Amino acid sequence: MKNIQLLNKIAKVGLSKLPADYHVAESMDAPDGIMVRSAVMHDMALPDSLLAVARAGAGVNNIPLEKCADAGIVVFNTPGANANGVKELTVCALLLAARNIVGGISWAQSLDPATDVAKAVEKGKSAFAGTELRGKTLGVVGLGAIGGMVANTALSLGMNVVGCDPFLSVDAAWHLDPRIVKAASFDELFACSDYLTLHVPATKDTKGMVNAASLATMKDGAKIINLARADLVVAADVIAALESGKLSAYVTDFPTPELIGIKGAVTIPHLGASTEESEDNCAVMAAEQLADYLENGNIVNSVNFPALSMPRTGESRVCVLHKNIPNVIATLSAAISAKGHNIENMASKSKGEYAYTMFDISGSMCPCEMDSMDGVLRVRCI
Repeated sequence: MKNIQLLNKIAKVGLSKLPADYHVAESMDAPDGIMVRSAVMHDMALPDSLLAVARAGAGVNNIPLEKCADAGIVVFNTPGANANGVKELTVCALLLAARNIVGGISWAQSLDPATDVAKAVEKGKSAFAGTELRGKTLGVVGLGAIGGMVANTALSLGMNVVGCDPFLSVDAAWHLDPRIVKAASFDELFACSDYLTLHVPATKDTKGMVNAASLATMKDGAKIINLARADLVVAADVIAALESGKLSAYVTDFPTPELIGIKGAVTIPHLGASTEESEDNCAVMAAEQLADYLENGNIVNSVNFPALSMPRTGESRVCVLHKNIPNVIATLSAAISAKGHNIENMASKSKGEYAYTMFDISGSMCPCEMDSMDGVLRVRCI
């Protein structure tokens, strides 16, 4: 039996994917796994029993990734599980940017119902006129699960779509419409876009990528959609661009104190993945990945260790999380052989400074003496 601790409410459809004998609770002393959504874990003591953390969502800035890696704790996320929900909100955001719908609704709600409302509407609606999306150029920063769907959908709306993603995977590229134009750089993308939508994580390379310098390269009156991360933009620079008219609209899913009350800024209360379907999809993926790792040692969609899966062929499986340094695999193999076990199958992959190796062996063994080997973070036999 495995113990699973919930740090947030997780959709029941996801929890139902865990094996029936798993004990699931919000509080426990020695969890084998943790399922989390938005709860912040940075100041949380990580119990020695903890093998894995499954984040029901894509972002993992609430989880201490390096601390987990050094403790041999695999952290999973669920990329793409909420992609459709965010894509649909992005389409909504494009329309909110194109037409002053929010301002118009607010004005209409302020009308005196005792007066001739129809007459007032006809007289005042011109103040909220906008433009159409058809024929405009949409720049998409990041063409992964969400950005790719947004790009494809924008084509069906009649937009010209240009994308830029230096880290585009082959699998993601297969899902892109061939009509999407590739920009050679983010600078080129910014310069050609009537609308710019951001779909990248916040990293040292992307934080503050929308700033005074990049905004200066954009067309006058351009519009920016940010449903990805608040710190992709320098808020003060966006506000200055809105005030000068360089930007005509900024629609974001991240209300911050600076943006409240700023004309041209539409602040959505972080609704991107807040659909019933997205929450269910994330919970199901997180639970399945967590169970597969605990039961079989397979790693899919980890953010701190390499992806590695292989079919079971031996009587037992030895799983080793270790540093990506020379001679570790040879030392591990020798230790298994010295115990009289035949290695029937093995696989190993690295990701940066961390690596993961699985051995399917004959018989069963206690791998505890391998824990003290140089570079080894955690060993278990399943």
